Amino acid sequence: MPHPPPGQRALRWLRKEALPVLAMLGLLLAARDTLANHYQVPSGSMQPTLQPGDRVVVDMRAYGLRLPFTSHALLAVRRPQRGEVAVFDSPADGTRLIKRVVAVAGDHVDLRGGHLSIDGRPLRLDGDAPREDFGIRTAALDLDLGGGPDVHGMVVPAGKLLVLGDHRGNSFDGRFFGFVDAEKVYGRAVAVYYRRGDGFGWRQL
Repeated sequence: MPHPPPGQRALRWLRKEALPVLAMLGLLLAARDTLANHYQVPSGSMQPTLQPGDRVVVDMRAYGLRLPFTSHALLAVRRPQRGEVAVFDSPADGTRLIKRVVAVAGDHVDLRGGHLSIDGRPLRLDGDAPREDFGIRTAALDLDLGGGPDVHGMVVPAGKLLVLGDHRGNSFDGRFFGFVDAEKVYGRAVAVYYRRGDGFGWRQL
């Protein structure tokens, strides 16, 4: 029986072997882009919560399902909440950042010496280490370099968020680049799964 020409053999191999592998890779990439992903912390702007080099699990479904490889929402689930750690693209230059959502639409914000007040209520908790109460979450702060720029009488517009770093005196955040669109937040940081010096683990955020 004559052998098929090389072109036919290559086409047959492509259909039987290569295409299923490529399809599987495409599905895995789509799942990573729409269901779960990870993020490596580049700086100390979120200390002490996050350290430089931390690897963080990001829940891509937290705020809705998106069309893979785009920022277009297919199904909105809920908006980011105060106290959550979110991953988003900077309005300034598109760099992917990780910060804490500290205020949502309609909130009246004051920030003095690194300590927040929302709608006239101070979030500062008593104790030796600076901490803030966001209701279901408590954030530890780093104020070793001061609190950074103060904010007075700010009102968060509809559809927007104010994000800050926990290292208030060493964070390029909403005080510099302005508000973040709530519908464009990439995902919610769930936990640190790897930290230099400590190795693998699970530190809930």
